[in-house]
Amino acid sequence: MEKKNLDWANLGFGYMIADYRYVSNYRDGRWDDGEIITESNITLNECAGVFQYSQSCFEGLKAYTTEDGHIVCFRPDLNATRMKDSCERLEMPVFPEERFVKAVEEVVKANAAWVPPFGSGATLYIRPYMIATNAVIGVKPADEYQFRIFVTPVGPYFKGGAKPLTIRVSDFDRAAPHGTGHIKAGLNYAMSLHPIVDAHKNGFDENMYLDPATRTKVEETGGANFIFITKDGKFVTPKSDSILPSITRRSLMVVAEKYLGMTVENREVLFSEVEGFAECGLCGTAAVISPVGKIYDHGREICFPSGMEEMGPVTKKLYDKLTGIQMGEIEGPDGWVHTIL
Repeated sequence: MEKKNLDWANLGFGYMIADYRYVSNYRDGRWDDGEIITESNITLNECAGVFQYSQSCFEGLKAYTTEDGHIVCFRPDLNATRMKDSCERLEMPVFPEERFVKAVEEVVKANAAWVPPFGSGATLYIRPYMIATNAVIGVKPADEYQFRIFVTPVGPYFKGGAKPLTIRVSDFDRAAPHGTGHIKAGLNYAMSLHPIVDAHKNGFDENMYLDPATRTKVEETGGANFIFITKDGKFVTPKSDSILPSITRRSLMVVAEKYLGMTVENREVLFSEVEGFAECGLCGTAAVISPVGKIYDHGREICFPSGMEEMGPVTKKLYDKLTGIQMGEIEGPDGWVHTIL
């Protein structure tokens, strides 16, 4: 199978139209059989539920070429389960989990020529999503939906390595108690757009959101979970019902405990604790781990001992172990690496 003639080593992190995508429609109470198609545009009625009441959710994962030439993806079963949870919360029909994984396999196989070669630093980003498609004018769930998956080759999230970020404590709330913060709904990300644009205007890379009820506990950023390393080498990550259960974060917890022998604590993290940590990072599919060097809290700077020059030493070990598992260089737990071709 001949790869596309791309400058793989210099790809940016952006959208590029690949050859094929997967689509399945829900009508009359059932999903159709689904198919691989070539058309990248979607035609919908102006009154479609996705436009009027934002019934949409999505997932994100990647496919990789391993050193021995296989094409694999990382824990797609967890993406399927998380999308099920999103659909149930938004009164959307669940796309069956086994069909979700099968659809990922089909669309990656169809676009195998777009999967970057091993060692290029690039991956194939996979975006499953679901939208409400029929006309809805009264405030109620739609009756018809479309599940789709597109793929796009992407380069490393950080060109030239991940430099520590400067973030700020946000005055905005990311999610409400008992709201939708724990699912991957498009509306959550819409709410984060103004705060992130404002952060960038003021010289910050990201926002740190505190819990909306008391504003004393660390939650997450607009699109990533926090991880902290204590000065005595513990791995700490915030626990809350209103943050997204990041697959990367859950995987890092296992890597920290099973591969690095660290004590792992998934618990409420008070903001007052933060200045006592040795290292801080943001974790997610796109960058795996983005190190944080400094937090700005309304005129007060919290600087981590790991500094602003490079990823902290423990964070770097976590990053190397997890990416090694993803790329097939390190043997991971059973079922983590899902072989497609």
